[in-house]
Amino acid sequence: MAEVSQVKNRIKDLRKAHKLTQEELAMAVGTTRQTITSIEVGKYTASLPLAYRIARHFGLAIQEVFDFSQEEGNHGAV
Repeated sequence: MAEVSQVKNRIKDLRKAHKLTQEELAMAVGTTRQTITSIEVGKYTASLPLAYRIARHFGLAIQEVFDFSQEEGNHGAV
């Protein structure tokens, strides 16, 4: 069975650097403040379309906002 890993992100840092509230970012990307909060604290992983909208809002690529690397071991190695 595959292990589910937490995706780290820079949303909070980017949001604060752009002087946005969670509510403002949520409205800009078409989601709720609660979803932004959950993504920032790692309780929820953004869907690909939402991750794209968030990254696009900041003028970045998805991989510049979200870290998909697995730090503990090499889980995908053959």
